[in-house]
Amino acid sequence: MPKKVERPLIERLKTGVPGFDKLIAGGIPRGFFVAVVGEPGTGKTVFSIHFAWKGIEDGDKVVYVTTEESRESIIRQAEMFGMDFSRAIADNKLIIIDALMKSQKDEWTLEELSVEELINKVIEAKKVLGYGRARLIIDSMSAFWLDKPAMARKYSYMVKRILYRWDFTTLMVSQYAVTTSYAFGWGVEHVADGIIRFRRGIKKGVLKRYVIVEKMRQTPHDLRMYEIDIVDGKGMIILRPTEMRKEDVVLPYEVQKKIIENIKKEEEELP
Repeated sequence: MPKKVERPLIERLKTGVPGFDKLIAGGIPRGFFVAVVGEPGTGKTVFSIHFAWKGIEDGDKVVYVTTEESRESIIRQAEMFGMDFSRAIADNKLIIIDALMKSQKDEWTLEELSVEELINKVIEAKKVLGYGRARLIIDSMSAFWLDKPAMARKYSYMVKRILYRWDFTTLMVSQYAVTTSYAFGWGVEHVADGIIRFRRGIKKGVLKRYVIVEKMRQTPHDLRMYEIDIVDGKGMIILRPTEMRKEDVVLPYEVQKKIIENIKKEEEELP
């Protein structure tokens, strides 16, 4: 009788989103860098807030970098879902690094949108929070290559290579709009250990939001797309799996053509 091979035990961090962790065998493996991608308004920031709050509840050190909203905006959103980020900051469990409100400078404000300063500030925050398991959310990475999309993969790899040593499990949020440029999402996806994609659509005149786990290394994950909802006072919840149609996975010809043009352009821009 063949000897049973035991799988190594993987420590997983729960996301805090009701119904989501069962899609990824209980949570995100510790130390992973996960790309959270999707169009604006699909739920990426709400998902990130849940991940941060669950870390606070579980005793993790949490660093949240916000580039498209102010620190105060993130705190207010969390409060809408019953998550007291202000208390967590006061208790030295959470640091929110603000890269948007540069006019209101303090020790946790990025003076410039450079990957080097981002990395240095995150490491500084981790030292202040202290030793131990940590969670990092960068919302979003897209801001760091808005004027140079060809550098998306290089910058994402730099963040992963350096910050991995600091015991971070990281969500790298990235805007995804195929009509603009594929690199806004795929630059992060190339280096990520996991990919969680958010989508949206109009069904019978009603906005619907969806999530699908496209990749999660070392994890037997659900391959179905799920409808989600964002509920006042609760946050994000997973509703039900939904059938994927051909138009959900096949891009229109004009979009495919634009993606190919962007790839060629980026290859020409690379040193």
